[in-house]
Amino acid sequence: MTIKLYAFTCGTVTGEFGRLMEGGEGDITLPIPVFLVEHPKGRALFDSGLHPDCQHDAAGRLGARLAGLFRIAFAPGQEVSARLAAIDRDPGRIDLLINSHFHFDHVGGNALIPNATMLVQRREWDAGMDPDAAARHGYNPRDFDLGHALRLVDGEHDVFGDGSVMCLPTHGHTAGHQSLRVRLDSGDVVLAADACYFCRTLRERRLPRHVHDRAAMLASLDRLDALQRGGARIVFGHDPEFWQSVPQAPDMITAAA
Repeated sequence: MTIKLYAFTCGTVTGEFGRLMEGGEGDITLPIPVFLVEHPKGRALFDSGLHPDCQHDAAGRLGARLAGLFRIAFAPGQEVSARLAAIDRDPGRIDLLINSHFHFDHVGGNALIPNATMLVQRREWDAGMDPDAAARHGYNPRDFDLGHALRLVDGEHDVFGDGSVMCLPTHGHTAGHQSLRVRLDSGDVVLAADACYFCRTLRERRLPRHVHDRAAMLASLDRLDALQRGGARIVFGHDPEFWQSVPQAPDMITAAA
């Protein structure tokens, strides 16, 4: 059984480094990644990037506060549907849309994947459906409450029933954040998403300025560290230096660094 894993970057956002990592100075430009997993039982997308409205009206899409915190560089042709089409994958034939969490740069492209079942931690869905919690987290239900069929899960979840693709609860960044472990022929790859923005986040335990639960996020980093020490390759969520080494579709990701 061969499983293929592809990465795309779908634009960038630039913001204050100190918001994203304790001790960070100046501004930093972050890649916005999306991943495609091809399994014999179906195709799964892990996160979906920015909404295409951000290409021409970020403030209108995100609101003045978020648009003031981040400068977005996102050109036509960089949205997830275009990235998929560029490697001859039909966005309408994605089976599963696995969202790590509901921040705008991870679910904005959900609307472009219309026929998938959305797979998310129940804790994250509940937070997104609570108006007060959604406002605190900066969630916009227009990004994720779109009528997709839902698969709500609690904790670890075996996506295809054979242990090859596992949702891993990595709460802390948000109430129900999850990462994804993919078992390739070359070894395990863990897509950390925002459980771990940067290599230094894992190495030095420097958290973002604002998180949902610091203790839970530190426990999630401990789990990622154990996976890395066990031989897994961690794909960090937004580390621009690290992402220079990540092969982009049509090339595939492997467990080899």
